[in-house]
Amino acid sequence: MRASLVFALGFFFGFQAAPVTAQESTSSPTTATALMPGNDVELSAIRKTATEFENAFNAGDASAIASLWTEDGVYIDGEGQSFKGREAIAGVYKQMFVASKGQKIRVVIDLLELTNDTTATEQGRAILDPASSGSPAYGAYLTTHSKSNGKWLMSEVVDARVELPSTYDVVSDLDWLIGIWVAEENGATTVSECRWVASKSFVQRTYSVTKPDRTTTSGVQMIGYNPQGNHLQSWNFSPGGGYAVGSWWPRENGWMAEMRGTLPGGESSVATMLLTRLDDNAYAWQSIRRSVNGQPLPDTEEIVLKRQSK
Repeated sequence: MRASLVFALGFFFGFQAAPVTAQESTSSPTTATALMPGNDVELSAIRKTATEFENAFNAGDASAIASLWTEDGVYIDGEGQSFKGREAIAGVYKQMFVASKGQKIRVVIDLLELTNDTTATEQGRAILDPASSGSPAYGAYLTTHSKSNGKWLMSEVVDARVELPSTYDVVSDLDWLIGIWVAEENGATTVSECRWVASKSFVQRTYSVTKPDRTTTSGVQMIGYNPQGNHLQSWNFSPGGGYAVGSWWPRENGWMAEMRGTLPGGESSVATMLLTRLDDNAYAWQSIRRSVNGQPLPDTEEIVLKRQSK
């Protein structure tokens, strides 16, 4: 249904939502198709519950969500598990809100039609932001609405998991990097934020370094899978037009990347980047074997970045 428990539960038990852009995540429930025959007043009343569901979900209000079902309403998840009644449905949402704090939901209605004066059918998708952990997928739902005492409520929601094309299976070792990381070294502050993009096929890392004199440098890095070389690869872009490409290889507790690039002035650069995972909330970074136009440069000092948030 519209943000149906169907998806909510699906995501709670490991489903992955389709990516949501900042613009999408702030929009109201939408109807992707115009296939909406019947009484517009009745259909509008049903669509209004989508907004009520989204507001309740985004506020973490499990009781308000459950109140959108009939007293004996049923939710059936993608594995065939059935939850009947508002109390059971509210209980599942409560668990989900504890496990996935901060997630927001958006509902896309693909089809909504009246079956008769007291019954309606709805099909659509529910999208979570940020996406749940695991391989990328979204929840497709089928909801039956029933009208009782002048009010439309959900009587049954059936969920299905739809896989998205992705190379997540070969880049999933980077999952622990997702989040915001900060380092304080010798008066300089480094902030690095990693997030999944393109259906979890790439990690996008944005970073900035503020030096003691308050000058700042920044850049963007994309990390994904190179099918020709059968290894991870990164693409770095820095202010002024500099760029670098890195071939990543696993090493004990981390990664080694052989970087080759071009500086903004046209000089060729070479370096080896070492990334060492210290634990779930800290990693070390260092650049060694550096040179510009064949002239050696000293290794950088190792810095330790600590997780600030996921």
